[in-house]
Amino acid sequence: MHRPRSPVAAAMLAVALAVALTASAAAAAPWERADEEVRHLYEAWKLEHGRPARGNDGDGDDDLLRLEVFRDNLRYIDAHNAEADVGLHGFRLGLTPFADLTLEEFRGRVLGFQQSRRRNDTADAEVDDDSTGYQLRELQVPSAVDWRKSGAVTPVKNQGACGGCWAFSAVAAMEGINKIATGKLVSLSEQELIDCDRKSHGCKGGRMDYAFQFVISNGGIDTEADYPYTGRDGTCNEAKKKKKVVSISSYSHVPANNEKALQMAVAKQPVSVAIEAAGRAFQLYTSGVFDGACGTKLDHGVTAVGYGSTDAGKDFWIVKNSWGPKWGEAGYIRMRRNVAAPTGKCGIAMDAYYPVKNHKAADMTLPVLEMVLA
Repeated sequence: MHRPRSPVAAAMLAVALAVALTASAAAAAPWERADEEVRHLYEAWKLEHGRPARGNDGDGDDDLLRLEVFRDNLRYIDAHNAEADVGLHGFRLGLTPFADLTLEEFRGRVLGFQQSRRRNDTADAEVDDDSTGYQLRELQVPSAVDWRKSGAVTPVKNQGACGGCWAFSAVAAMEGINKIATGKLVSLSEQELIDCDRKSHGCKGGRMDYAFQFVISNGGIDTEADYPYTGRDGTCNEAKKKKKVVSISSYSHVPANNEKALQMAVAKQPVSVAIEAAGRAFQLYTSGVFDGACGTKLDHGVTAVGYGSTDAGKDFWIVKNSWGPKWGEAGYIRMRRNVAAPTGKCGIAMDAYYPVKNHKAADMTLPVLEMVLA
């Protein structure tokens, strides 16, 4: 038989159990912000992002709905960041421009990459898999590259509520290779692609390789200044379509499901990549190396403009997005690199392309690598 516990020991055990249960509950459910604080944060967020002030938009019911969506997203942010504080995540979330959108609203507004079922669905005569691809296989790549540092990346742009991410991704890659080949950084027209590329579907979605095909067949693409972005589908401006300011000669497909091959390509120039970006953590990402949950249902076109590693040895891709400079790290996201899955994080290594200016210009990129070491 066990000796009966003394009243003091039993009381101490009860207190210890209560403390443990309280700590467990706190860890599972972080504190809830006061209503007044949430409302204050919501009004400040609206002011920062140009949303109508309360009562000034004529739709108080929608504003109340937005407030509750904002509150729920803030709750999710707080819970994630509490876990990040104890080392469970390598990235943090915050009040991005999408903080008043539900996940479904977010997905419907900014995603527009059309995933192909087969590689052959997009192959055509302009794909150059042998010439530059052979050079990539022999290239000894540096440990870190950042094409922003060599001036080959234009400022972050904003696609708005148009699913034209594919156009922004393709344009960023063409801007990069043009700068590398000619020394001139020219901001190019996403709107021309949205209006004039008939293989894609404008704000309803498209593909970066289709965009490259259009520019090749058209003989070039106009500047953003001359053919500015409107954020909606429009009629192709035939006169501006004829202003072929920047051209490419072909484009190449990076071998699929091979992060090393993608690293070799990015070491030479910015590369158009597709990822799955439909998760809530992507919607609210603000900083750090993204290592959150995501799949490989490619739905968003972005541009890999570099890569590197943290001081702790965590490898990452530097990815330029098209959601404006108030999302992520000034419009960029660092995504985990060299993961176990051959597809790469969020499928980044599955469907990547880069434009080729011409063989002579491509050869000129090798010395530039010395300028972009991180």
